[in-house]
Amino acid sequence: MYSEIDILGVYIAPFVAMIAAAWIATLPLSMISNRYGLPRMVWHPGLFNLCIYIIVLSLIVLAVGARS
Repeated sequence: MYSEIDILGVYIAPFVAMIAAAWIATLPLSMISNRYGLPRMVWHPGLFNLCIYIIVLSLIVLAVGARS
C-alpha cells in the first residue's frame, strides 16, 4: 500500500518521490550515453532520453509495488 510522504508537514504523493528518483537515476545513464556517442546514433535524442526515463520510472514503480 502506498502512503503519503511527510516532508516538513507537507504531504506528497509517493509517485512524486518516484519521479524524482527516476530523474536522478537517469542523469548518470544520460552522461554515459553521451560519453559513448549514443545520441548521435538515434533518430531523436530527446525522445531517446525520454524513453530511458520512462523505463527507469517504470522499473522503480514496479519495484516499489512488488515490495508492498
